[in-house]
Amino acid sequence: MSYMLITGGAGFIGSHLVDRLVKDGFNVRILDDFSSGSWENIKHHNSLQVEIFNADLKNPQAAFEAVRDVSSVFHFAANPEVRVSTTNPEIHFNNNVVATFNLLEAMRRANVKDLVFASSSSVYGEPESIPVSEDAPVRPVSVYGASKAACENLIYTYSYLYGIKAVILRYANVVGPRLKHGVVYDFIMKLLKQSERLEILGDGTQTRSYIHISDAIEATITTWRNNTKTFNTYNVGSEDWINVNETADIVVATMGLKNVKYTYKPILHGIGWLGDVKKIALNINKLKSLGWKPKMKSREALSETIKNIIQELKVTSNNPSSR
Repeated sequence: MSYMLITGGAGFIGSHLVDRLVKDGFNVRILDDFSSGSWENIKHHNSLQVEIFNADLKNPQAAFEAVRDVSSVFHFAANPEVRVSTTNPEIHFNNNVVATFNLLEAMRRANVKDLVFASSSSVYGEPESIPVSEDAPVRPVSVYGASKAACENLIYTYSYLYGIKAVILRYANVVGPRLKHGVVYDFIMKLLKQSERLEILGDGTQTRSYIHISDAIEATITTWRNNTKTFNTYNVGSEDWINVNETADIVVATMGLKNVKYTYKPILHGIGWLGDVKKIALNINKLKSLGWKPKMKSREALSETIKNIIQELKVTSNNPSSR
């Protein structure tokens, strides 16, 4: 039996990718150490189609065991918290760079030649203008972004030396059901605790684009199926962007709140924390040339996500077994 390996398959994006590949009829092996991934995200998969491997890619032997009988690897395992990389850089070095090296070595030894890697728009750092295309300079300003850029370079080298056919996907802010990190989730949790006031890290003018998980997964499958090169990079995002103040407005409105007072905690040039960027949005023309196009814009993606998160929180609070 041949498997599709999804590292980080119990995480936010990874678990949705598991759903899609199972739906398409593939046998899927999930590798996750459940440090940030959740059993709740994958517990609905109980068929022989899905194998769950509870292991840590920082262990080289675990990586080698995970790639046995695997035809394609979707590498989505990572620590998703960008702010953590500033206060504890070693976490992102180990979880991203070391883990990716171990996986590549395992693939080389097992002769697995097909890889899709979840990178990030954070590799671009502070671009001079937006939207940025794939040929823009890679100048990360966070350790998280630097670790993703380092992984990209490792993958390029392994593609060049050992013939691994790799797709690099630089995702914008992906939102949707099961999201448990990032500004949208942070705003919702703050407002549930105190509905009259919302603390915003930064000056509120930081600019982002948001892509719904359904569009992100469709883009992932599209690039994988269409990859004919040894190494290829794609931006994965929406066609518009909004600032943090507008994001807060959408959260407040979708939650049915009124007269919420915003307070701000900016540093430097108005960013929220060291490693945050003022403006980032992606040019997606290369991806669109494959026939893919996002169905949702940023505002719609955010609105749907907020509704999903609130519903999930209600289900969790009403289900003692999930606590």
